[in-house]
Amino acid sequence: MSDRASRGEYADRGGPAVRAYLEGVLVNAWEADVRVIPDEEDLIRTTLVELVDEAGCCLVITTGGTGPAPRDVTPEATAAVLDKELAGFGEAMRAVSRPHVPTAVLSRQTAGVRGSALIINLPGSPKAVRECLDAVFAAVPDCVDQVGGPRLETDRSRVTAYRPHGS
Repeated sequence: MSDRASRGEYADRGGPAVRAYLEGVLVNAWEADVRVIPDEEDLIRTTLVELVDEAGCCLVITTGGTGPAPRDVTPEATAAVLDKELAGFGEAMRAVSRPHVPTAVLSRQTAGVRGSALIINLPGSPKAVRECLDAVFAAVPDCVDQVGGPRLETDRSRVTAYRPHGS
């Protein structure tokens, strides 16, 4: 989510960082559905619903719009479409960022479930994307399993999926 990147004023860096991360950890086939949209709450909500309900995405990862600025509305838009919030994701992501960035306490990353999909909000910085995903990704495949999404397999040399609910 970025007003300026959506207008082409600069390149989106967060989205490509997410894609590179997923390419490095997921071993099963998957397809990206990439969107770069402005920080507009209604548009964010509509896009999240479309990605989950119409496109059938099992994992939606957003970047940007998680700070305290007036235009940072990604967490609010996400909360409006979730069936269940998963507060532990945001707690873990802020905890891993805090030793590196004093302003990590200002970030409002969140995650939750809509239908059979997990939605995760990340900051826009590529470094923060990697750190935050490293902090939570071991739980992602089990979460997607539990909500009825497809089985996500990870490269165990990179991330070992923790699956207490199945093998």
